[in-house]
Amino acid sequence: MLIRFKKSFEKIAMGLLSFMPECKDVRRLQDTIQEYEQNPNWHLYLWKEEDILGTVGVRTEGDTAYIQHVSVNPSHRNLGIGKKMILAVQEQLEKEYQVRPDETTEAFCDKCEMESSSSKV
Repeated sequence: MLIRFKKSFEKIAMGLLSFMPECKDVRRLQDTIQEYEQNPNWHLYLWKEEDILGTVGVRTEGDTAYIQHVSVNPSHRNLGIGKKMILAVQEQLEKEYQVRPDETTEAFCDKCEMESSSSKV
Protein backbone atom coordinates (compact mmCIF):
# COMPACT_ATOMS: atom_id res chain seq x y z
CA MET A 1 0.00 0.00 0.00
CA LEU A 2 1.27 3.45 -0.91
CA ILE A 3 1.26 6.00 1.91
CA ARG A 4 2.32 9.65 1.99
CA PHE A 5 5.54 10.58 3.74
CA LYS A 6 5.19 12.37 7.05
CA LYS A 7 7.79 13.58 9.52
CA SER A 8 7.38 10.54 11.77
CA PHE A 9 8.69 8.36 8.90
CA GLU A 10 11.78 10.52 8.32
CA LYS A 11 14.38 8.03 9.61
CA ILE A 12 12.84 5.16 7.64
CA ALA A 13 12.67 7.27 4.48
CA MET A 14 16.27 8.43 4.90
CA GLY A 15 17.38 4.84 5.38
CA LEU A 16 15.62 3.73 2.20
CA LEU A 17 16.86 6.68 0.14
CA SER A 18 20.42 6.06 1.37
CA PHE A 19 20.48 2.89 -0.77
CA MET A 20 20.40 5.07 -3.88
CA PRO A 21 23.84 6.03 -5.29
CA GLU A 22 22.99 9.74 -5.52
CA CYS A 23 21.95 9.82 -1.85
CA LYS A 24 24.96 8.05 -0.30
CA ASP A 25 26.37 11.33 1.04
CA VAL A 26 24.69 12.19 4.36
CA ARG A 27 24.45 15.92 3.58
CA ARG A 28 22.87 15.24 0.19
CA LEU A 29 20.44 12.80 1.81
CA GLN A 30 19.44 15.39 4.41
CA ASP A 31 18.97 18.00 1.66
CA THR A 32 16.77 15.58 -0.29
CA ILE A 33 14.53 14.84 2.70
CA GLN A 34 14.32 18.56 3.48
CA GLU A 35 13.25 19.24 -0.12
CA TYR A 36 10.46 16.67 0.20
CA GLU A 37 9.32 18.28 3.45
CA GLN A 38 9.39 21.89 2.22
CA ASN A 39 8.84 21.93 -1.55
CA PRO A 40 5.14 21.66 -2.45
CA ASN A 41 6.10 20.16 -5.84
CA TRP A 42 8.07 17.26 -4.32
CA HIS A 43 6.07 14.29 -3.01
CA LEU A 44 7.50 11.27 -1.22
CA TYR A 45 5.55 8.05 -0.81
CA LEU A 46 6.36 4.95 1.19
CA TRP A 47 5.37 1.38 0.35
CA LYS A 48 3.96 -0.47 3.34
CA GLU A 49 3.07 -4.10 3.58
CA GLU A 50 3.70 -5.43 7.09
CA ASP A 51 6.66 -3.04 7.30
CA ILE A 52 7.74 -0.09 5.19
CA LEU A 53 9.73 -1.69 2.37
CA GLY A 54 10.30 1.05 -0.18
CA THR A 55 10.01 4.67 -1.16
CA VAL A 56 9.22 6.52 -4.36
CA GLY A 57 9.65 10.25 -4.90
CA VAL A 58 7.80 12.40 -7.41
CA ARG A 59 8.43 15.96 -8.61
CA THR A 60 5.57 17.80 -10.30
CA GLU A 61 6.12 20.42 -12.99
CA GLY A 62 3.04 21.78 -14.69
CA ASP A 63 0.93 18.83 -15.85
CA THR A 64 3.78 16.30 -15.55
CA ALA A 65 4.81 14.23 -12.53
CA TYR A 66 8.37 12.92 -12.74
CA ILE A 67 9.33 9.81 -10.80
CA GLN A 68 12.73 10.84 -9.45
CA HIS A 69 13.58 8.43 -6.63
CA VAL A 70 12.83 4.72 -6.32
CA SER A 71 14.34 2.64 -3.54
CA VAL A 72 13.47 -0.75 -2.04
CA ASN A 73 14.95 -2.34 1.06
CA PRO A 74 17.73 -4.63 -0.27
CA SER A 75 16.33 -7.67 1.53
CA HIS A 76 13.04 -7.23 -0.37
CA ARG A 77 14.38 -6.53 -3.85
CA ASN A 78 13.44 -8.57 -6.92
CA LEU A 79 9.96 -9.18 -5.53
CA GLY A 80 8.20 -6.60 -7.72
CA ILE A 81 7.86 -3.95 -5.00
CA GLY A 82 9.46 -1.22 -7.12
CA LYS A 83 7.07 -1.94 -9.97
CA LYS A 84 4.10 -1.98 -7.57
CA MET A 85 5.14 1.42 -6.22
CA ILE A 86 5.45 2.93 -9.70
CA LEU A 87 2.08 1.54 -10.77
CA ALA A 88 0.45 2.82 -7.56
CA VAL A 89 1.93 6.31 -8.06
CA GLN A 90 0.75 6.30 -11.66
CA GLU A 91 -2.74 5.23 -10.63
CA GLN A 92 -2.91 7.87 -7.90
CA LEU A 93 -1.65 10.75 -10.07
CA GLU A 94 -2.86 9.92 -13.60
CA LYS A 95 -6.07 11.96 -13.34
CA GLU A 96 -4.09 15.13 -12.68
CA TYR A 97 -0.66 14.50 -14.26
CA GLN A 98 1.19 12.72 -17.03
CA VAL A 99 3.48 10.41 -15.05
CA ARG A 100 6.99 9.94 -16.44
CA PRO A 101 10.37 8.85 -15.15
CA ASP A 102 13.16 11.38 -14.90
CA GLU A 103 16.64 10.64 -16.25
CA THR A 104 17.71 8.82 -13.06
CA THR A 105 14.69 6.46 -12.97
CA GLU A 106 14.17 5.93 -16.69
CA ALA A 107 16.18 2.69 -16.89
CA PHE A 108 14.34 1.21 -13.90
CA CYS A 109 10.95 2.21 -15.29
CA ASP A 110 11.89 0.68 -18.65
CA LYS A 111 12.91 -2.49 -16.83
CA CYS A 112 9.47 -2.51 -15.23
CA GLU A 113 8.03 -2.41 -18.75
CA MET A 114 6.89 1.15 -18.33
CA GLU A 115 6.62 3.29 -21.42
CA SER A 116 8.95 6.20 -20.60
CA SER A 117 8.66 8.03 -23.91
CA SER A 118 4.88 8.29 -23.97
CA SER A 119 2.55 10.36 -21.84
CA LYS A 120 2.50 7.77 -19.06
CA VAL A 121 5.10 5.65 -17.32
